[in-house]
Amino acid sequence: MRVQTVPSRHLYKTREAEPAAKLSPAYNDAMKDLRDRVALVTGGSRGIGAAVAIALSGAGANVAVNFRERADAANAVCAEITQMGRKAIAIQADVSVSDDVRRMVAMVEAQLGGIDILVNNAAIAHPRKLEEITETEWDEVLTINLKSVFLVTQAVIGGMQRRKWGRIINLSSVAAQTGGAVGAHYAASKAGIIGLTHSCASSFVKDGITVNAIAPALVETDMVASNPNASPALIPMGHFGSVDDVASVAVMLATNDYMTGQTVSVNGGWYMS
Repeated sequence: MRVQTVPSRHLYKTREAEPAAKLSPAYNDAMKDLRDRVALVTGGSRGIGAAVAIALSGAGANVAVNFRERADAANAVCAEITQMGRKAIAIQADVSVSDDVRRMVAMVEAQLGGIDILVNNAAIAHPRKLEEITETEWDEVLTINLKSVFLVTQAVIGGMQRRKWGRIINLSSVAAQTGGAVGAHYAASKAGIIGLTHSCASSFVKDGITVNAIAPALVETDMVASNPNASPALIPMGHFGSVDDVASVAVMLATNDYMTGQTVSVNGGWYMS
């Protein structure tokens, strides 16, 4: 089964099927690992989240697409997934609010089943110089970008432990490694995600659960387009990345059972490790 992702310019449109790529038998066997698995993607209505949701469904998973405000976009992502023969539901929830998180997880479990794959992607970015960041803005970014990862992970981890299988994929950023092009509040939130990833990976390594992070840099999304500090000149490769570049890594992490506690950089050479 091939992975089917959608370029950023087509995130909300259904496209005609492309010719199947020739994949090795080993790759096809790995793809079977996600057949009928249940994935939850936070912030899955657009950008990287939408591409990851569609890529996971292409690898066999049924997907819950979380959104906070963009119901139409989330439903469009779900429509594409169902056309691929998978199940999909769109669920409104503010993942930085514990009551919303509990309601969301209960809905996914009731409609799709226990959550096997969690992609913590929801985030905001308000470009600011350090001296311009208000306390309110600092709290908002840390709450939405970092606290949400803690809350949703905490809500799903019990089920993964009972089933002895789970994949948690956290979206960090090159900002955690270099400071980035948004600001100290954003960089701190994304650095916190890497620390949380390490802690969870260590805590659940005996439970059949892997926990990894992806650290993209300047991927073509609405978030990057609205950032006046974002420029291809910052990237050694000289161009922005695509959402597909990130989605393919998410599928790899979901299908790999020996990789945990790692941060995979998808950054065009901005930060090398």
